[in-house]
Amino acid sequence: MSAQIADVVRGPVARIRSLGGSRLQHLCLLLLILFVLVSVFAPWLAPQDPTFGDLGASLQGPSAEHWLGTDQGGHDTLSALIEGTRTSLAGPLAVVLFSTVTGTAVGLFTAWRGGWADTLIGRMLDIVFAFPALLVAILAVAVFGKGMTAPVIAMAIAYMPYTARLVRGLAMQEKARPYIAAYRVQGHSGVFIAVRGLLPNIGPTVLAQSTVNFGYALLDLAALSFLGLGVQPPAPDWGAMINQSQAAVLQGLPLSAIVPATAVVLVVVAFNTVGENLGDRLAGRES
Repeated sequence: MSAQIADVVRGPVARIRSLGGSRLQHLCLLLLILFVLVSVFAPWLAPQDPTFGDLGASLQGPSAEHWLGTDQGGHDTLSALIEGTRTSLAGPLAVVLFSTVTGTAVGLFTAWRGGWADTLIGRMLDIVFAFPALLVAILAVAVFGKGMTAPVIAMAIAYMPYTARLVRGLAMQEKARPYIAAYRVQGHSGVFIAVRGLLPNIGPTVLAQSTVNFGYALLDLAALSFLGLGVQPPAPDWGAMINQSQAAVLQGLPLSAIVPATAVVLVVVAFNTVGENLGDRLAGRES
């Protein structure tokens, strides 16, 4: 399995080196590739069943059997960390995909139609802006119950205005360019011009913003799981792992909390760095 992973990594590594940029940017890209591969191959990489808890082995330090120790329930920390990569990345991915698609559609519509539709939708987006994404997710849990489905949908709605505002601003600028007028002269419909002409030009900038949003969504969902409102035990999740490790921290064994917290920080920083680098490249500010 390690040989297969090495073969998968070798190609992207070569491409990353050819992109230019700083070593930090290369490191962040490699780190993201590593976490994605871990999430894909998690069932084969986890040395033990992360949902199996041995109370006789609870709160143990690192050993040959448990490399990163165990938590209060006797779960192997390393196995939970590896398997938790799936849930910790899948939730933010769903949030970003939904918010990007809907936000792009709303932004294009308001920019193209203008008038009362632009004003009305703009005021509605302002209302959504007034509520933090984490607060919206907590309200969704209070109404629909614990789990990931309701918070992911609620956070996707909360993140949608960021993309919609960005797309609207970019689309308003693009509408004044000559190629849009050329499309109109040729008799193309507004939908055709927006999808085939305008969207490809603003897509890279939207992608850069979505990359940054992924890191923030991961942080919010991890906080939700830490509060016990997201992924429910025994399903592994980085935020839930930090919550379950509080007893270990009080007994002087903080490793089971430090490891998932470090994973959250690394992924958030990596995604923000990659997103900012992509935005700088698009703006012509390459370093």
